[in-house]
Amino acid sequence: MRRLTAINSLLKRNNSLLQRHGFSQTVAQRTTSVCETETKIPKMPPFSYSPPPYDGPSTAEIIAKRREFLSPALFHFYNTPLNIVEGKRQYLFDENGRRYLDAFGGIATVSCGHSHPEVVNSVIKQLKLIQHSTTLYLNHSISDFAEALVSTLPGDLKVVFFTNSGTEANELAMMMARLYTGCNDIVSLRNSYHGNAAATMGATAQSNWKFNVVQSGVHHAINPDPYRGIFGSDGGKYASDVHDLIQFGTSGQVAGFIGESIQGVGGIVELAPGYLPAVYDIVRKAGGVCIADEVQSGFARTGTHFWGFQSHGVVPDIVTMAKGIGNGIPLGAVVTTTEIAGVLSSRNYFNTFGGNPMCTAAGHAVLRVINEEKLQENANLVGSHLKRRLTLLKNKHELIGDVRGRGLMLGVEFVKDRDLKTPAKTETLHLMDQMKEMGVLVGKGGFYGNVFRITPPLCFTLTDADFLVDVMDHAMSKM
Repeated sequence: MRRLTAINSLLKRNNSLLQRHGFSQTVAQRTTSVCETETKIPKMPPFSYSPPPYDGPSTAEIIAKRREFLSPALFHFYNTPLNIVEGKRQYLFDENGRRYLDAFGGIATVSCGHSHPEVVNSVIKQLKLIQHSTTLYLNHSISDFAEALVSTLPGDLKVVFFTNSGTEANELAMMMARLYTGCNDIVSLRNSYHGNAAATMGATAQSNWKFNVVQSGVHHAINPDPYRGIFGSDGGKYASDVHDLIQFGTSGQVAGFIGESIQGVGGIVELAPGYLPAVYDIVRKAGGVCIADEVQSGFARTGTHFWGFQSHGVVPDIVTMAKGIGNGIPLGAVVTTTEIAGVLSSRNYFNTFGGNPMCTAAGHAVLRVINEEKLQENANLVGSHLKRRLTLLKNKHELIGDVRGRGLMLGVEFVKDRDLKTPAKTETLHLMDQMKEMGVLVGKGGFYGNVFRITPPLCFTLTDADFLVDVMDHAMSKM
């Protein structure tokens, strides 16, 4: 800022000198005007809603209670943490009524928009009837939602098990794969994240998210990362590693393969082209089933398809989902074939809260909103525009090493050196903080913590996308 101010001052003092050397007054004024424009902070798009005054606990009081009563493992973004008290559509409001553009969506969870009236009203209507019963009794909410949910899936994926989270869904999927095949070994990918319970922590392959407890029966294949991977974008070579891993690391027979269509926590990593079809074939020949973890990439987020795996041209045997399924309501699901689902009939399997009327009413409302408001089409349109603009920004700023993702699931990786791909972790944190001060909230991920995770509500607009990029450009230009 000081440098630009000095430039502006110098230009104004020397307008007459520019003219004496053949520059017109218009050119001199235009040069000054450009520099002045560069100093302006981008203006947030207008929004018709203003929240009522907040009369709850202060940020300091909340921090004090968190430290005293909540887990010490909890952490927060930003040097000065945000106290978010309200949300509407793609915007969040802090305790002072300040508005922020939410480009993180509660970690790819808010699909329809914050406090969407269709979802809110559906939940309230159900709450007034009955909040919780049990699947031991009949209630149409769970079966109606299950019917609507399977209609979005291909092939024989027709049986739904409802859970409360993505971790729980992946735990159940892995258990079903082991029971169905009679094998214990499961193949996962390095850099993946599938949850933090016993089996899912084993499938997760980032030391940041793993504790030193028994995690057996999972083999981690080389990650097919086109940006950092050893084989670049050659999906076939990465798939060969899965073949070798099965041949040399197992009995030759496996329970299955679990993989995200786009790695979320790992830094919005798209899998190399051709990888999933080849791996699915290899795993099935080894007697295994294929599990698609759609916890972050499902529910129209990728834009081109409703489910992330569809962009790879594959049909899984089991699909897991959560996050966007309920727009923030705690809800998850496993969808599989009738044959695989039958393995749980050999014993009693029960989930107290899975499929409760309130959560399934919310999930059904989410499907209606995505369809009625054409949010998949919007994710494709806005996401494609946003990715193009971020790519142009990469051409301008050396700090950006890679721009990737689909629809409204995008990643921007920051590096200190493009050739060495040295992670720019400190710079990433600084940029996040600066963008927050200008009203834009983004997420952070990747093993090195140097990737912006851009996963906003699917009602994000073209104007929102432009504002996000303008703010990022402004922040980076000041570094």
